[in-house]
Amino acid sequence: MGDGLLGLLDSREAKVLISHLDKRRKLYMGIFAMGFVAGYPIAEVIIEWLLDSDGYIPVGVEVIILQPLEVILLQLRIAAQIAFGMIIATVIIDLAWTGGRLFPEAASKLRRPPRGSEAVTVILMSAALGAIGLAYSHNVLIPFLLEYLAEDSAESGLQSTWQLQSWVGFVTGLYFSSVLGFQVPILAVLLIRSGLVERRAIVENRGAIWFAALFLGALISPPDPISLFLVGGPMLVLLEAALLYERFANRRHP
Repeated sequence: MGDGLLGLLDSREAKVLISHLDKRRKLYMGIFAMGFVAGYPIAEVIIEWLLDSDGYIPVGVEVIILQPLEVILLQLRIAAQIAFGMIIATVIIDLAWTGGRLFPEAASKLRRPPRGSEAVTVILMSAALGAIGLAYSHNVLIPFLLEYLAEDSAESGLQSTWQLQSWVGFVTGLYFSSVLGFQVPILAVLLIRSGLVERRAIVENRGAIWFAALFLGALISPPDPISLFLVGGPMLVLLEAALLYERFANRRHP
């Protein structure tokens, strides 16, 4: 095992993981292609749904199209996000199912070696967390941020006119970020159980991880503490929950 997080890429486990992912390269490319092709017509439905959804276009805001190909380019962007999300899901499923064979040394140190039923549990938990992330974005994060931005413009005496590509891209980006962010506990547990990262290393670098999460929140949210917490806070809470779970439910042999 490497020294903390900085030695991650030099560890034997990391080399095993990289080699495994490289062998799956054609599979991931195929999944991306299928997701992209299937995601293009789905993107049209998503755009229409956003335009008709309550709370996604605040009062006083007008959504306009500035370029002839704007809708097509927007559909391509959303299709790429869907395809990338399918790759992330495939990697999680793959590692949950084959992790015990890829990292036998780490698996042997667990109190309960991984089994097929536990892999199914990981897959179901990942899907459930993704659904919770979607619900969080839909009901809390996106309405709050859009209303905040609209009110900020109104208080400045400006007429809010949002470009379709920018508005939909912002919304779908928040959805995508939330779904990925809510996978943090699954990824943390998989990394710890595979031996790629020790729980102690995550705890020792907790400050850097918190800073990275809040920095990500600052990049995609308005510059105020509430918005910052709404974006970065869930990832931090879920990470801490994963560490507690790993501590009490998956202790190593004495």
